[in-house]
Amino acid sequence: MAEFSYKGRSSEGKLVHGRAAGETVDQVAQRLLATGVTPLEITALGVVAGSLNFEKLGRKLGLGRVTTTDLVMFSRQMYTITRAGIPLLRGLRGLTASTHNSVLRESLEDVLENLEGGRDLAGCFARHPQIFPRLYVSIVSVGEETGTLDKSFQRLTEYLAKEQEMVDSVKGAVRYPIIVMIAIALAVGFISTFVIPKFAPVFAQLKGELPLPTRLLLGSSAMVRDYWAQSLAVIAACMYGLRRYLQTQDGRYRWDRMKLRVPVLGKLMYEGMLARVNRSMAISLAAGLPMTQTLAVIVRSSGNEFVSEKIQVLASSVERGESLSRAASASGMFSPLVLQMISIGEETGALPELLDEAASYYEREVNHAVKNLSSSIEPILIVTVGGMVLILALGIFLPLWEVIGKAGQN
Repeated sequence: MAEFSYKGRSSEGKLVHGRAAGETVDQVAQRLLATGVTPLEITALGVVAGSLNFEKLGRKLGLGRVTTTDLVMFSRQMYTITRAGIPLLRGLRGLTASTHNSVLRESLEDVLENLEGGRDLAGCFARHPQIFPRLYVSIVSVGEETGTLDKSFQRLTEYLAKEQEMVDSVKGAVRYPIIVMIAIALAVGFISTFVIPKFAPVFAQLKGELPLPTRLLLGSSAMVRDYWAQSLAVIAACMYGLRRYLQTQDGRYRWDRMKLRVPVLGKLMYEGMLARVNRSMAISLAAGLPMTQTLAVIVRSSGNEFVSEKIQVLASSVERGESLSRAASASGMFSPLVLQMISIGEETGALPELLDEAASYYEREVNHAVKNLSSSIEPILIVTVGGMVLILALGIFLPLWEVIGKAGQN
């Protein structure tokens, strides 16, 4: 990215000057115009190498990526622009100039360039699938075709905001048990590395065979202490192999299915996904997408291969001419109450509204489960911690009890 110095006049006619970063002179000029400054002279100063390198490094580390929060803000701003009747190119230039996320800003610059070249807005968004999901592009496309682009961005804003709220709830619920399990693992590692070796000389002086828990503790402690480099190498190799396997279609499918079968948390994640599926169907149908296209879009954007397979079966049944309610009942995905909502929606022609209500139903279930999560998980954590403490206690105290017992007999 290069740095430029510029001179220009503000909207009040005053002479202004300063510096701005950009790829080209035209890009800097567009940004100045978007802020109300008419450029008179733009001179290149040089390349900002350090910022470019840090920016590239940050992107490789996953920093600066466009989040759902960024997309919600962008959709809300686009709704305001289209609702107010501001010309699309002018409004997008203003948004591009005021966008702080560099990845989103560069993508919007490409969108602007293609819009000026005659492409439609949905087609410009489709060039950046890592930022704008397929569902997002489809709804924008329908809005352009029907002249309801403002309503499309309004629906997308509401949909993305609720989706982000749901994801945050599920992540917050999962975070607690993960932190507890990590703390337990660190505690066990500390005891095996620093505490158990202190007892090894005492156990070595005991006559006879040591109890099984003691032998296990001493063996694991010796392995961690004497072969830590090899242990780390084995763990790294296993993690790499697991990651490669999860990148395959079969591995991803099995992993996604296993996640949904985890006690307590699996049901929570599954209902969260069903809320997302129902919400996606509701917003797509309300925007005017056909049912088959709606299901095809959701299959590619569900984020879970196991759920995607079920939606694919649902889509195939609908394509064969079955009603959505019958196909949904055969899929086994939805609760009887939601199936009744879908059936009534088909009969009354209010399917988008009732699908939205079904999504709200699952969201309420998830919120209720999140509130009661602590009471559901605490027994599992207590049993896990108790089992680890029991093994440690038996491994340390059993030999000592044997020594005390023999001393009492003598």
